[in-house]
Amino acid sequence: MQIPFTACPGLFYNTAAQDGLLYRLRIPGGIINYNQFQAIADIADNYGSGYIDITNRANIQIREIKNSINVEVLKKLQALGLASTNINIDHIRNIMTNPTAGIDTEELLDTRPLVKAWEKYITAHSQLSELSAKFSVCFDGGGKVAVKYQPNDIILAAEIINRNVYLRLYLSYGEKGQPAQDTGILFKPEETTTALAALAQTYLKHIDTKNRRKLRLREIINKITVKEYLHQIQENLNSDILNFTKTPLCASAPLREKTHIGIYPQRQTGLYYIGIVLPLGRLETSQIRGLANIAKRYGDDNIRLTPWQNLLLTDIPQNQISEVDQQIANLGLNSSPTNIKSFLVACSGKKGCAAAATETKDDAINLAKYLENLMILDSPVNIHFSGCSKSCAQHTQADITLLGIITETAKATFPAYQVYVLGHLLYEYVTIAKIPILIQEMLAVYQKQRLSLHETFGQFIDRHSHQLNQLFSQTTPNLTFTT
Repeated sequence: MQIPFTACPGLFYNTAAQDGLLYRLRIPGGIINYNQFQAIADIADNYGSGYIDITNRANIQIREIKNSINVEVLKKLQALGLASTNINIDHIRNIMTNPTAGIDTEELLDTRPLVKAWEKYITAHSQLSELSAKFSVCFDGGGKVAVKYQPNDIILAAEIINRNVYLRLYLSYGEKGQPAQDTGILFKPEETTTALAALAQTYLKHIDTKNRRKLRLREIINKITVKEYLHQIQENLNSDILNFTKTPLCASAPLREKTHIGIYPQRQTGLYYIGIVLPLGRLETSQIRGLANIAKRYGDDNIRLTPWQNLLLTDIPQNQISEVDQQIANLGLNSSPTNIKSFLVACSGKKGCAAAATETKDDAINLAKYLENLMILDSPVNIHFSGCSKSCAQHTQADITLLGIITETAKATFPAYQVYVLGHLLYEYVTIAKIPILIQEMLAVYQKQRLSLHETFGQFIDRHSHQLNQLFSQTTPNLTFTT
């Protein structure tokens, strides 16, 4: 087997982490069935430490593996449709789409066939194994649970023009961290795979496939200009499939999906989906088996993973919602949209990553336990714990970011956090012990001084952006603000 030149984890090659071997399963579109989920639980029990992590691309990671997974087990996963039949494309980033595709009451287009078609194409064309492991594609069907604001190289977002559904093309270029930008190009859903193939082939023309570090799409477009890149795509297509329209750019939207945690009606009459909170994206194998059983008994046999490290159970009849909700509670989980754990994101931390300065998951759970006894978050506030500046767990800007650092005094060296609000550094060095009370007091300032229940934390911070120090000056006064 040819091992890809990448540090990104996969299923068919070993990736060493701080806590053992790490395996990642690509789940195109994030949809997994009963038999597949049970097989994953078996691997986590037999090879790992009895748990899995859901990632911010709706992948599954199995950590703390001491010995390589047996080849016969990998073949079984392929037979179940859980692993790619072409192991050479295993490193390519997971295909992202709305977790509510096909059931969203507001969607314009069911993107699941588009995900399947692109996955089938890259599987059948081994030359695409030369793509960067970070080459990412996202389909957004235009529903209420949006993914088009998630970081991706290529985003295809549905919209209606003259009563017809088209896909608008967004590409990542410009400054690092800048969202993908609207190209003004529209094409029909049935043209999607052909257009993506041209986008990929044009990218491959500009990289050195022998180089271990392959240029990102953003870097290539910045180098040759987006106009030239699109021109070369048109030449690859040798047709008029790309409609270089003069449609206006889409208006920008806040970097926040409408909440998916809770109980919501589907577009199918009488059926509901339930969004379940997974504390920091982690599931014990007993919970995996329990959720799989619930999906098989009450739903459509499927579990849907989300880019926000949670999951959905779908096709639940209205008269069985209460029973299912109790079954979820029996597993130690819940579907409350006010659960503080649904707002927390954390990387693997020092235990799993040598680059991390802090034990992010432990610190995040301790924060949740502290806040649960003191307040109810009636409006979502995204709190991101990152063990280092790589920001692996969440690439978008959080409402509150806690960045792990190592700080030194004359007497000792110890871990701490820098505290940011919407990217503005507010506190330089906060010891781990002081984090819970600091965050609680910051959230209390927001709840007391917001204009209404509808003012989000982000809007509140924007309104006070020129006086953040004064705004939080009463919180833990023994801490030092940045200047």
